[in-house]
Amino acid sequence: MPLTASPADQKLLLDLQAFDTELQQLAHRERNLPERAVVEKLRDEAATMREFASERRGALEDARIELQRTEGDVTLVESRIARDSERLQGSSSVKDIQGLEHELSSLRDRLAALEEIELEVMEKVETLESELQSAQAALSEHEAQLAAAEQAIAAAIASIAVERERVSAERQQLAGRLPSDLVALYEKQRERYGTGASHLRARVSSASGVELTGSDLAAVRAAAPDAVLLCPDSNAILVRTDESGL
Repeated sequence: MPLTASPADQKLLLDLQAFDTELQQLAHRERNLPERAVVEKLRDEAATMREFASERRGALEDARIELQRTEGDVTLVESRIARDSERLQGSSSVKDIQGLEHELSSLRDRLAALEEIELEVMEKVETLESELQSAQAALSEHEAQLAAAEQAIAAAIASIAVERERVSAERQQLAGRLPSDLVALYEKQRERYGTGASHLRARVSSASGVELTGSDLAAVRAAAPDAVLLCPDSNAILVRTDESGL
């Protein structure tokens, strides 16, 4: 048996569709919040900055190890110079003195080279410390911006959630006033085709944007006021009103 419903109830389907359209718009708005792009950009930049800071930290640790090793080498050569100098002062053998003087000369050359290396490594450590400090400061500032952006998007989502809850409650209240079989058909068509109810205004279906002509228009004109019709183009329930132009 064909479904029937009062013209008043059918007209209320347009309000139900308006609620569903608003819910779709809210979902689209939530998915496409401009704050999302800002957060994603800041997150990507923060990841890059963390990687750079990590690289600087690793390089600094390596440089400090190198400095410790060089300082150890300097200390060792200085100890050998002190030992050989002491031996030189206490030696009376010409051969030993010549040998010690030659060794001391070599040790002093080695010490000079090590001290130069030590100075270079110290400068490298200082440079890396400065770079790491700057990187950490920039990262901290960037993470503060990211936190603020995340708070902004959370606030925007919360605002949308409040609006969604209001619309959903009003939609539920309206659906509860309508015949269950009419609502069931509306939900079925909306799930299948995206739109549950279409307003026929000036012979044009709002869901499809197509004007009814020929046999379709004749069938609509011939149908009883309480007959539930489907739009031939969108398959949504075709709601007739005084604006339908019939």
